[in-house]
Amino acid sequence: MTAARTSAPRTGDVLDAVREACAIVAARARHVAIDEARLAAMAAELAVAPPPPVVWDERHHHRGDAESTLAFVLTLDAINFGSGWFPTLRKRGALSGYLTLATALKDHFDARGPWSAQELMEIGAHDAAAVLGQDLVEPPVAELMGLYARAWNDLGAFLLARFGGECGALVEEARGSAAELVLLLAGMPFYRDVARYAELEVPFYKRAQITASDLAAAFGGRGPGRFDDLGRLTIFADNLVPHVLRHDGILRVAPELAEQIERGELLPSGSEPEVELRAVALHAVERMVAAIRALGGNASARALDHALWKRGQSAEIKARPRHRARTVYY
Repeated sequence: MTAARTSAPRTGDVLDAVREACAIVAARARHVAIDEARLAAMAAELAVAPPPPVVWDERHHHRGDAESTLAFVLTLDAINFGSGWFPTLRKRGALSGYLTLATALKDHFDARGPWSAQELMEIGAHDAAAVLGQDLVEPPVAELMGLYARAWNDLGAFLLARFGGECGALVEEARGSAAELVLLLAGMPFYRDVARYAELEVPFYKRAQITASDLAAAFGGRGPGRFDDLGRLTIFADNLVPHVLRHDGILRVAPELAEQIERGELLPSGSEPEVELRAVALHAVERMVAAIRALGGNASARALDHALWKRGQSAEIKARPRHRARTVYY
């Protein structure tokens, strides 16, 4: 099969580039496959019982005035990665790694408001650890806090260099297009979520896409959260959605890879199995969306991602090991 050139997709749209490349990976994959019968069964269920709408959970996410809410979304999604390090984090009770970090950042914003772009540029690992309730004594935690500090530094520098330090100017530049926002955010190194699979470039842009989704949820689809192409987002390819799809029998993995995951071994970021897990999961959800619509239901990859992510918070699914990779992309 001829590889798609993601730098020049058929339609010229970055979201189509993601879909096209992941479809090719799914066709070639050696370690991960889709169970057609299970996918069809799940689609039939969702066609008559659609997932709930995506909402902004104010228990764990800041909502203030428009300026601080917008800054919170961009600041949070700048560090919306680190699942490969999450087992080493100090959690808040039964909260997941992500919700621990989101809640800690919410507390900071509730008490002190957002950082300026200049302040973001000056944050260090100790500052990140203090805000997020972590201890730098553990080397993996110290490594992650250093990456979070760098991500915030990059965001501050990006805002100052291109948007006068204003979060609102960044979102306005996207002109109501999630695809355009993805391309803008990809101007920062940690957002350039493009893997290599043999000769094929495979873009995922997980955190750039989820930023558009989070803005839409936080603002109810209005103002900074209005994106005319919101329904065209793909899933936000990480390690949880593949895990849930595998638990539900929709994804099947090769025995050797299954054993690695069960042993808790880290998968190298960008390795063939790691790329396949993300890409085949994304393609499976695309297939599911198409099947639901063919049955007369209403579905989008964004809505299914939200439903699968919520399902992944159950004790039963969390008890089973998922794949882990130490990467700045998820």
